[in-house]
Amino acid sequence: MHNSDIKDGPMEKIDDKQFHQIAAHLLQTIETSLESADESLDLDLDIARQGGNVINIVFRDRSVIVVNTQPPLHEIWVACKAGGFHYRWAGTPNAPLWLDTKTNRELLADLSEFASKQAGKPINI
Repeated sequence: MHNSDIKDGPMEKIDDKQFHQIAAHLLQTIETSLESADESLDLDLDIARQGGNVINIVFRDRSVIVVNTQPPLHEIWVACKAGGFHYRWAGTPNAPLWLDTKTNRELLADLSEFASKQAGKPINI
């Protein structure tokens, strides 16, 4: 990893309570974005929340994306047709940022790309 790969400056450590709050807000944002995209693009998505920390997104072709929180690790995990991805906290409470542990790519940009590929239409989360 190079310093040029780090986005938006320094990271602030968060505690478990902050993780739960930030992750809950993130999942809500993902759900709302997908519901809006589903409505405007007629994607026929089935978006289901399991417990408080898992979202299952089923696409028209029956492919699935699963987004879930990993509280002990302070990570967000995504499983999709493209593979499994782990996003580690790298932001601040006022500027949340989750970066892939291998590629350093940003979570919502990746998720938009994965969902767009599986839906066959551009989705911006």
